[in-house]
Formats: sequence, C-alpha cells, structure tokens
Amino acid sequence: MRIDLEARSAPSKVIEFCAPLLALCAAVLIGGGCIALLGKSPVDAFSVYFVAPLAEIWSLQEVAVKAGPLILIAIGLSFCYRANLWNIGAEGQFVMGGLAGGMIAIATFDGAGQGVFGSFWILPAMLIAGTLAGLAYALIPAILKVKLGVSEILTSLMLVYIAEIILDYLVRGRLRDPKGFNFPQSVPFDDVARLPFLMEGERLHGGILLALLAVAIAAVVMRRTLFGFDVRLVGSAPKAARFAGFSDARVTLAVFAISGGAAGLAGVCEVAGQIGQLQPVISPGYGFAAIIVAFLGRLQPVGILIAGFVLSLTTIGGEGAQISMKVPLDMTRAFQGILLMCVLAADVFTRYRMRISFGGRA
Repeated sequence: MRIDLEARSAPSKVIEFCAPLLALCAAVLIGGGCIALLGKSPVDAFSVYFVAPLAEIWSLQEVAVKAGPLILIAIGLSFCYRANLWNIGAEGQFVMGGLAGGMIAIATFDGAGQGVFGSFWILPAMLIAGTLAGLAYALIPAILKVKLGVSEILTSLMLVYIAEIILDYLVRGRLRDPKGFNFPQSVPFDDVARLPFLMEGERLHGGILLALLAVAIAAVVMRRTLFGFDVRLVGSAPKAARFAGFSDARVTLAVFAISGGAAGLAGVCEVAGQIGQLQPVISPGYGFAAIIVAFLGRLQPVGILIAGFVLSLTTIGGEGAQISMKVPLDMTRAFQGILLMCVLAADVFTRYRMRISFGGRA
C-alpha cells in the first residue's frame, strides 16, 4: 500500500474557514474518548471544561487573564510562522522579558509604595525593558541561522532552559527578598510598578488591552504594509521573493525580533499584572501553548484572538475538572496537544488530497 499527497489546485475557501472548527470537534471527540477510558462521563467533563467557566464573572476574568499572554505571544509567533521560520523558544523570551521588567521594579522599590525617583516612568520603563529583552533574546537564534545556518528550532528551544535557569538563579540569589523568610521570591512590586486592574477582584489587568492592541496592529501590518507582503512572500515562495529583491536575512531578523518582543512584553505584563513579583516560575507554559493558539487561529490576527480565548477556556475548565471530577491536570495538556495535531492534520487535508494505491511498485 502506498499513500501519496497531491496538492489541491484550488483549495476551497469554505473548507479552509471550517477546518479549525472541524479540528476542534475532532479533538473534543478524541478527548471525550480518553475521559471515558478514565471512567468519567465525557458529557459532564466537557460541561465543566467549556460551559462552567462562562457561568461566573470571576471565571470569565480568569479566562481573559490567561488569554492575554497567549494572544500576545501567538501574534508575534504568527509573523515567524508565516515566513516559514520556526521560533519554538517564546517561553524563554517570555521569561527574559518578565525578568528584565521585574528587575526595574525591584531596583526602584522603596517599600513604601512609591518609586525611588518618582513613579510615572516606572511602568512604561518596565514594559519597554521587557519588550527589548525578549527581542534581544529572540535575535540570538535568528543571527545564528542567518550567519551560520544553525537550525532556529534547536537554538530557540534550548535557550528556553537557559532563561529559566537564569531566572531561578537570580530569584534564589541576588533578587531574593531579604525579608521574605528565605522563600525564593523577590520583594512585592510597588503599586506604581503594576498594571492597572480593570475589574474588582484584582485579577483582570491592563495586559489584555495590550493583547487586543497587538491584534489590531498585526492585522494592519500583515495586510496593509509592504513588510507584511514581504513576510508572506518569503514564506510561500522564497525563490520568487529573492528574485524580487527581498532579503531572507532581513526578514528572518525582523520576524524573530517581533515574536521575541511580543513574548517579552507578555512576560513583563504577567509579572506586573497577575503575579506582582518575580518567582522561580512565572509561566505555566504560555510560550508553548501559544504555538497551538497561532495555528488554531490559522496565523490570522482575528483567528488568534478567538483561539486564545478558546485555549484559555480549556485551561480554566481543566482546573475545574481536576477539582470537581478528579480528572488529572495532565489530561488538559494532552487535550491541547491533541487539538494541535488535529489542527495540523486539518491544514494538511485542506491543502492536499490523499491517494491510496495498492499493488507493486511502478
């Protein structure tokens, strides 16, 4: 038996639009089967996963809080993936952004809720420092690829663990709160070094507004600018792009800078918003989960916005299922992985036609 994939001459726009929805339905069916094997009711489980988080104001806030960094990181990653470049290290760029912004908050901390040199500049400086730190960290694999031809997949992924070790080392050492009873955490940030909260309960913060702004900017850049056309052309037809005078190296550096800056901004928003201090771990895996969001959203800004809320919904629902139904939290991570596989499979069958032939070799 032989399986061949033949490119479709004109993929259906309707099928392309419906593919993510079909992938989500397939993932739900597969996940339901896995839950049934655990001896739990799939109907009850997915009611907890998808319905319960939408029933209360506090849970809606939690969905938005977790969706913010996912959307922001995925928007940056979409530029890389559209250029057919693979930044797998957004998690490390997220960590470095949070660390850089947090260090400014700690350096200006005076323990009385005010900055040492005033307050108006601290939060903007944190956001800029976090963005630049993530950008600089993402340029490392980009430069290695451009200058030495090193795989950006391997270098960006390995840099994740270096960033996590640096954060852990500093939080347990020089940045540790001297009055924190030896816990590995920094001093709590002053109020002037934190993002404003949008609703009562101190959960939903201004980071979600930055994510929405990033969606709007990305939509304009990708569709209305020469740079967006350059990115799309390099990704879809690199030989034609080179013939037209576009530079692969310049695009590589640019898209990695954008994706790293977005991840770094998400990192500083996390520590200046929800967490309020530096800890050995500041991310539950946003950098990796954002890869799923980017592809579930078909690398389109509006699609990423919707996908970010969908994946955040599954995360909050998974925590609820763990408490109320004793479903392992790893089941949520497995479901998100299944969802990614279904999305990729849907993309393949949207663009290609599978032919199965039997018999000997031709």
